[in-house]
Amino acid sequence: MEAFPTLRVPIIAAPMAGGPSTPGLVRAVGEAGGLGFLAAGYRSPAALADQIAEVRTGGTTAFGVNLFVPDRTPLDAEAVAAYRQALLPLAAQLGVDGLPQAAPDDDAWQEKVELLVADPVPVVSFTFGLPDRTTVERLHAAGSYLIGGVTSVTEAREAVQRDLDALVVQGPAAGGHQCTFRTTDPAPGVPLDDLFEAVRAAVPVPLVAAGGLADAAAVRRVIEAGAAAAQLGTAFLLTPEAGTNPTHRAALTHPGFTETVLARCFSGRLARSLRNAFVEAYDALAPACYPGVNQVAGPIRRAAAAAGDAQHTNLWAGTGWRLAAEVPAGEVIARLWPAAD
Repeated sequence: MEAFPTLRVPIIAAPMAGGPSTPGLVRAVGEAGGLGFLAAGYRSPAALADQIAEVRTGGTTAFGVNLFVPDRTPLDAEAVAAYRQALLPLAAQLGVDGLPQAAPDDDAWQEKVELLVADPVPVVSFTFGLPDRTTVERLHAAGSYLIGGVTSVTEAREAVQRDLDALVVQGPAAGGHQCTFRTTDPAPGVPLDDLFEAVRAAVPVPLVAAGGLADAAAVRRVIEAGAAAAQLGTAFLLTPEAGTNPTHRAALTHPGFTETVLARCFSGRLARSLRNAFVEAYDALAPACYPGVNQVAGPIRRAAAAAGDAQHTNLWAGTGWRLAAEVPAGEVIARLWPAAD
């Protein structure tokens, strides 16, 4: 196993698919001494290649790319069709002309792997499972350091057996998707500190702590507990460098939103969002089916976000969202790690 990448500041900006993770945010985090990630999820291989080139053009050499590992569970077409039917009235209300039928989709997994083998980046991380052993060997041969996201000791042991170099230990307070290996897995419930201690005792690789970390005290706590770095996403959502859409930005500072909740209604996978009308009305109806639910609900989420309707779009946020600040990413890192130059 190679040593964990050397960072001047032990802070990683979590990959946030769907827009927030931009080349500008990756560069800003890197310039401040941390490690930024491009989020390959939902992005075409060509668009990912363009973003990698943009990061490099800005002079950043230490950065990562995050991949969504495909869920090979057969699509439950009947369950997703029923959910789609339930969403049609809302779609019409928002001016959405129909909703797509669900279909198998692996997020162009193999094409993205081929891109990263041909044009290697320093770090590659994985969400929603583990890459096959051949992919691990090819990316290692290309020179990439490999990190897997885990939510349990069992997942951590599987990841180490797959020869990943390090792990992101994600607690249940994290914003956005839980990185459980299976879509149908129940909501993780072990608090980050307890989970981190258990994983650290079980595996010998470097660990990154993630989930609900929002201030300098929390970052210092996990570093003192043995983490090689702290990973934060929500803390960067309001930075000018992030590609967070205006509706999401406004919701994060709106006093009308008072709590976060783990919900399946937006994508079929458990993901932590601010509680809104969509969660209230549809979460109990959503099957544990990804990417099927993501496909049929996507047009509604996008239409609502474009219309400034925060009640019917996903508002990813960790439990510490109130501490997110509308300041440049470099200042966020300086606040999280006051010892930074």
